[in-house]
Amino acid sequence: MPDVESIRPFGPARSTIKGSPLSKEEIQEYDDFFKASCYLCLGMIYLKDNPLLREPLKKEHLKTRLLGHFGSAPGQIFTYMHFNRLIKKYDLDAYFVSGPGHGAPAVLSQSYLEGVYSEVYPSKGQDMDGLQRFFKYFSFPGGTGSHATPETPGSIHEGGELGYSISHAFGSVFDHPNLIALTMVGDGEAETGPLATSWHSNKFLNPITDGAVLPVLHLNGYKINNPTVLARIPHKELEALFVGYGWQPYFVEGDEVESMHQAMAATLERCVEEIRSFQKKARDSGQAFRPKWPMVILRSPKGWTGPRKLDDNYLAGFWRSHQVPITDPAKNPAHLKVLEDWMRSYEPDRLWDKEGRPDPKLRKLCPDGHRRMSANPVTNGGQLKKPLKMPDFRNYALEVEHPASDKVSGMVNMARFLKDVIIQNQNTFRLFGPDETESNKLAGIYEGGKKVWMGEYFEEDANGGNLSMAGRVMEMLSEHTVEGWLEGYILSGRHGMLNSYEPFIHVIDSMVNQHCKWIEKCLEVDWRVKIASLNILLTAVVWRQDHNGFTHQDPGFLDVVANKSPEVVRIYLPPDGNCLLSVMDHCLRSSNYVNVVVSDKQEHLQYLDMESAIEHCTKGIGIWQQFSTDAGHEPDLVMASAGDVSTHESIAAVDLLLHHFPELRIRFVNCVDLFKLIHPVDHPHGLKDAEWCALFTKDKPIIFNFHSYPWMVHRLTYKRPGSANLHVRGYKEKGNIDTPLELAIRNSTDRFSLAMDALDRMPNLGNRGSAARESLLNAQIKARNKAFEEGMDPPELVDWTWKRESPASRGKMSVP
Repeated sequence: MPDVESIRPFGPARSTIKGSPLSKEEIQEYDDFFKASCYLCLGMIYLKDNPLLREPLKKEHLKTRLLGHFGSAPGQIFTYMHFNRLIKKYDLDAYFVSGPGHGAPAVLSQSYLEGVYSEVYPSKGQDMDGLQRFFKYFSFPGGTGSHATPETPGSIHEGGELGYSISHAFGSVFDHPNLIALTMVGDGEAETGPLATSWHSNKFLNPITDGAVLPVLHLNGYKINNPTVLARIPHKELEALFVGYGWQPYFVEGDEVESMHQAMAATLERCVEEIRSFQKKARDSGQAFRPKWPMVILRSPKGWTGPRKLDDNYLAGFWRSHQVPITDPAKNPAHLKVLEDWMRSYEPDRLWDKEGRPDPKLRKLCPDGHRRMSANPVTNGGQLKKPLKMPDFRNYALEVEHPASDKVSGMVNMARFLKDVIIQNQNTFRLFGPDETESNKLAGIYEGGKKVWMGEYFEEDANGGNLSMAGRVMEMLSEHTVEGWLEGYILSGRHGMLNSYEPFIHVIDSMVNQHCKWIEKCLEVDWRVKIASLNILLTAVVWRQDHNGFTHQDPGFLDVVANKSPEVVRIYLPPDGNCLLSVMDHCLRSSNYVNVVVSDKQEHLQYLDMESAIEHCTKGIGIWQQFSTDAGHEPDLVMASAGDVSTHESIAAVDLLLHHFPELRIRFVNCVDLFKLIHPVDHPHGLKDAEWCALFTKDKPIIFNFHSYPWMVHRLTYKRPGSANLHVRGYKEKGNIDTPLELAIRNSTDRFSLAMDALDRMPNLGNRGSAARESLLNAQIKARNKAFEEGMDPPELVDWTWKRESPASRGKMSVP
């Protein structure tokens, strides 16, 4: 039983740090602030009228639907208001991250008492009418949600999907040396995988160049209907867990308000002193090191200060206080009375004047101006964002004398460009990824900035480890954590890019989904300033997984992105290295998008010189005359592609067709911007129907070789004229340990399959294509057998290049 009692959230404060920094008068002032804040939270959940209970509470004053969550609000308020004292005392630059789910009542109450909310939304002023509107529009149609949404001043973290508070917080303090992110972590949230890995972010924080994250793990004991894991393990085990993570945990536990005020005030002050001491030591000496950064473990009852029981059921300190603690006051007069008594216990008559203005003493406890956490400019990062200093990407151009004749890794070349982006933006740009920068052929960027590493060093690290305490590349084998860092970094006003293997970007599907929702909602909030785009570079693509096999073959992230609002997502599939440079320059300069760029890291044929690449990428889609034979004529066939490997096979297929039928009129179309395919009523990048027909015709067969799943193109183009003529080939979940060509054959995206498909779709050939089809099928079988016998594709196919000099010379060159 002693162990059990030590982890219960009741009684006088039990704290690691002892002290009495507050006078009796200050305790009373903070207690009044606590009461006013808790009252506002209940008002948001319950009231649409009679905001200060100036008349007896009636069911007519209640909202018809009671929505919102009270359980975590008192603990969050308690933390927020005590940190305000330290902001004022030490002139701190700080903001608050609300991690617990549905934590908006807590942060909205603070923004309202700070005066920020009424400044941003004048109709929600600090008077009776304003307070009534403030209450009514919480979790109400046309109002604000129960998370810390983009409409919430001071928020960069919505918390709708749990697990990202710590990674967002760390992302925001990288390269913000004076910033402290006071981060509330819900104990339910702490059970998620992303949150568990994010505790390791302290191994990447440089006390010279970066700010600090002060996590407050809020053990209020329960999720929706279940105890939380961390709240029910022995005290020493909990302490050991966070010491093992590299933190210095300080406990504040209990529910007796006066002693808890003193304990929290003393503990937070110790944390601030330690943060400032670590930073001073590192900055004075110029020597970075990894401190044991402080954190707070706050154990307080769920629904703290509410009734312990309702009838015979536990309420405060139990899961029933998680959401709406008293669920039926409109139908149960006794429960309506309990609610009224509870709300009046917070003394709204004393803490607001007759006009509905809060007691001025409450405002005096808050900082002023931008020192108010809900007014910190870092939480509206577009205000701080400066354009990147961009090198001219044309200076990194690959020479292309003859289209489709030379193989180069566009990714290796682009590393030269990114290196200089890093060099020119040493405090505002970082590259993020899950231990794949070297593998993704981007190692050249290390000349501009190495990998951040605050852990221990071995002598062999000097031999290609590329580690540095002052690096610019952020790598950790947790896609969740690096994505969270990137999101926090750009939300707070900087720029960045994440590079990842294509198959495993699915790990963060829902994270990207949430970020898309965030920026889409920001477009509706007039005071939100645009932030830099979230740029995701996918490489190690589905078609080049020779030894990795089926597990590494999944291009479906594009489907996830395409489901999001067309206002905020863009997908680019550059076919070669110069197009990759042009696309990446565009993405890095853009704002308020999620840009997804798919480009393989291996050596590939190059098609366009730089000026042609710029023209092509500017259009987003276009006819490649160098691989077409229809100039001035109606085409017999449109061959189209999107993606580098897909383009290679499509052009090779054109070559095969011309070998057998030199007179064919073939039009070759390449798509870089995937949303060019969609109808313009559904996406601003979509081609008009007239433009579509100018490329694809209304009535000619189209063989479209697509990088990802084929049905995605059908979905995008179903409204198009002649869409029935569109035959899409792409990945069909057919794979294993394959050579590149054999994998393409499995999925009918190889040159032979495409050429045979084209022959089958051209009725004007009649039966004349039979011999050619048989020849192509035989060549395909031979190539596949070669792969199975020797473990490699036939060299003559691997080394294929386009040898036709011009459309006029079609048919003159033999083809292997």
